[in-house]
Amino acid sequence: MPIKNRFADMHAEITGWRHHLHQYPELMFEVHETAKFVEKKLRSFGITDITTGIGRTGVVAVIEGRNTGSGRTIGLRADMDALPIEEATGLEYASKNSGVMHACGHDGHTAILLGAAQYLAETRNFDGRVVLIFQPAEEGGGGGREMCKDGLMDRWSIDEVYGLHNMPGTEVGSFHIRAGAMLAATDEFNITITGKGGHAAAPHEAIDPNLAAAHVIVALQSIASRNVDPLGQVVVSVCMLRSDSEAFNIIPHRVTMKGTVRTLDAAVRDLAEQRLAEIVDLTARAHGCTAEIDYERGYPATVNHDANTDYAADAAEAVTPGVERNTPPIMAGEDFSFMLEERPGAYIQLGNGGGFSVHHPEYQFNDEAIPAGCSWFAEVVERRLALA
Repeated sequence: MPIKNRFADMHAEITGWRHHLHQYPELMFEVHETAKFVEKKLRSFGITDITTGIGRTGVVAVIEGRNTGSGRTIGLRADMDALPIEEATGLEYASKNSGVMHACGHDGHTAILLGAAQYLAETRNFDGRVVLIFQPAEEGGGGGREMCKDGLMDRWSIDEVYGLHNMPGTEVGSFHIRAGAMLAATDEFNITITGKGGHAAAPHEAIDPNLAAAHVIVALQSIASRNVDPLGQVVVSVCMLRSDSEAFNIIPHRVTMKGTVRTLDAAVRDLAEQRLAEIVDLTARAHGCTAEIDYERGYPATVNHDANTDYAADAAEAVTPGVERNTPPIMAGEDFSFMLEERPGAYIQLGNGGGFSVHHPEYQFNDEAIPAGCSWFAEVVERRLALA
């Protein structure tokens, strides 16, 4: 079955919703107006079982099928939050909120799930229940974790859960998925190296934390090159380096560094954290400095369940033939991982065409991908909750 005709008919309307959301982006858990927009649309579809405030500002809605004898429930998730980026697209529907932009396509994801919701509420061509999950704070706030903490899975008796994300650089409307780890665990570190400040002309009278920091940055790359199995994946990136002096002739007293560690495997994650601590401490001491490390574990790896990956891929194949079923993993992170830790399910990537990648001020969600995304959500439901 190709794109469902209903979504072709609704394309312009759903695109309008997406453009509205794009103009009024909100950050993290402060998605109050977005949540109100979502709730209003859901009620206009005749959906009355709606709960707000889950995971602080999330919205959860239930659609019952024509039959409910199966007793089974499928969860469908979309993220609602934007990024702290000044938009530079020049679009007529560009962000009206200064310094905030839907630069990751969450406006598109929300519009797609709303489109699927309208179709499912109209047809109810399934046996069981669908739980629509509109989540805040994917971009660093862990909104998925917070919704799970609020009892999302147990309270609504969700059996399986599915989500999607647009993927720039791939054909519009195409689908890409893999079983197992699809996106990485995202950990963060803050390192403070303390030496002894002094005059740049007399380095022998100081203890230079810059030198220690430089050696630390280089040595951390040995985690990937010499500690982890070459077939394993790990990325260690120092992304910020700052000293407590900005003068050209002062050796600073203290240097701070911030960065991230990305892994796909739990054992590699443990090893990387251990080795980072050892390398930083011993390298700093070798240069006469001391080091303090604050290591914070973030989102776990997004791990697709084997059977559900097949279900998701089969549904995608019915929408757009030629699904990539073994797409390479990506070292970006995603807090849908928390939902997949609580229930079996799968996360799929939806082709967004060319142009700038996500998190770029000129990124644009491709509205031509909307019918395929809506069709996939609906197809998952109608296959997994098929009427007898």
